[in-house]
Amino acid sequence: MVTIANEWPATIVDLPLPDHTRLGMSVRDLMTLPCLAGTTVIAGASGIDRVVRRVNVMEVPDILPWVKPAELLLTTGYPLRHSGDPAESPAGVAALVRLITELDARELAAVAIKLGRYLDEVPAPVRRVADRLGLPLLRLPDGVAFDEVLSGVFTALLDRQSRALTRTDALHRALAAIVLEGGDLPQIADEVARLLDAAVLICTPDGRVQARGGRDELQAAFAALDRFDDTGRFRVEQVGAGGRAPAGEHWPGELAMVSIVAGGTDHGRIAAYRPSGALPPPGVQGLERAATVAALAITKQLAVSAVESKFRGDYLRDVLDGSAGDAEAVVEHCRSLDWDVDRPLVVVVAELNPDEPGQPAPPTALRSPHERFTAAWQQVVRTRDKAAPVVGFRQEVVALLPVESVSRESARQVVGETVAAVTGDRGGGRRSFCAGVSRVVTDAGELAEAYSAARKALAVGRRVGGRGSVSHFDDLGVYRLLSLVPDPGELRLFAGETLGELARDTSEARDLRKTLQTLLDTNLNVAETARELHFHYNTLRYRITKLERLVGPFTSDAHLRLNVSLALQVMEMRGIVAP
Repeated sequence: MVTIANEWPATIVDLPLPDHTRLGMSVRDLMTLPCLAGTTVIAGASGIDRVVRRVNVMEVPDILPWVKPAELLLTTGYPLRHSGDPAESPAGVAALVRLITELDARELAAVAIKLGRYLDEVPAPVRRVADRLGLPLLRLPDGVAFDEVLSGVFTALLDRQSRALTRTDALHRALAAIVLEGGDLPQIADEVARLLDAAVLICTPDGRVQARGGRDELQAAFAALDRFDDTGRFRVEQVGAGGRAPAGEHWPGELAMVSIVAGGTDHGRIAAYRPSGALPPPGVQGLERAATVAALAITKQLAVSAVESKFRGDYLRDVLDGSAGDAEAVVEHCRSLDWDVDRPLVVVVAELNPDEPGQPAPPTALRSPHERFTAAWQQVVRTRDKAAPVVGFRQEVVALLPVESVSRESARQVVGETVAAVTGDRGGGRRSFCAGVSRVVTDAGELAEAYSAARKALAVGRRVGGRGSVSHFDDLGVYRLLSLVPDPGELRLFAGETLGELARDTSEARDLRKTLQTLLDTNLNVAETARELHFHYNTLRYRITKLERLVGPFTSDAHLRLNVSLALQVMEMRGIVAP
């Protein structure tokens, strides 16, 4: 089935400037500071990458009310002895186990202990609990002083926050300059990529890439994640909220993705990927700021393009209904609009299928499905040929696709590749559409006739092939003639009068119609028909007798046989049955 993206927008969270509650250092990085030189991990090594955003000293046994998340807790072990000697008292060991469990529940980052003065060792049950919880228990060197640790950790955290604020301010100034200077999406992607040292892309809500930024090696690493389909579309539906990998998958480094929203309308996504590690501050907050600027740029583009599209669309409609003048005038005027129609072209008319029963309506935050559909065609066609006209009318999209030659094969290849690119990989709740294709035209004066043929192919193809059909005018055959009959009632009457009881919507009538159609397809070859339908020869002879009793002597009357064949084609094309 031919489909396009129809993806719901992600929930947008207004993230403030980075502060001490959002920035920090991992336990692993803190252990490299001079003030913690020689510190070792006693237990809970699996949590060594927990983030530390503050530091505190444990001076009292009932420390829990003062513990905060992401905190490094320093202790000499003296407060722990109030529960009894942990090395000798089972009650003391149990108290320490409860304490470690409660500290982990409060999202403590790590506990650093000076052993030897008040506490000789951490009991084995406590170490086992810390290992299970992934709460790092660190042993501080004997000669280290708590004031040195406090000063060193605070200084490191403040330095990191200062660098983050500096980078955030630089990003803010750079994005503001881009807006004031009238910059576009490529400039935004380049600037964000430079400041985050990452590969950045900006895409539509369904993942069609509009701009990229970042060094070539970073872009290559991004592409290696296998999140792009054969058409180059970024599979946004396969990236979780915040850029998380789907269950069972792992990405090296960090991938972050946020939505670009303005005025309640979802305009796309901005994503950043850094293969060597986490995105530097401000990270996701920086992407949120960039998304706001990108929304401004996209809104400006839409406002300008809306006026241009209205003018272009009105003129192309005049061309397609034959009221734009002679071919030479059409070619010259199209050239002034940056369109090239003085070459072999096919006219493609595409239209969304109606919603299936039970399909949920899209939220109001989305652009209308037809607007998304038009944008998808415009982006796909313009990446292939910027001079090819693509315009969205009220219910349809019309594209004039250039072909290399007047052959049918050339037209089929171009149309097939374009439809496949618009379709993408059918992911993310995409919607189906049908398309009709004209013959190849070599003169602008033939565009009106070609447009009429493409619309006819679309209408007939939808009736015969159903949802998702792509129909070429040259393949319509007798359907081209039947489609010219404007009154469905007349066709229904013709089918009912010709087929009689066979036109009814019953299982017996459908079975007999299949036998009749197969007989006509085999030129009344009884033996071949029996083989195709897996009937006994005598059974088929009996059915032929019954068919002639119902519709007349079609085996001997060529005119009746023609009427019966047309009536069967009418029923297949219109899906009509007698009342």
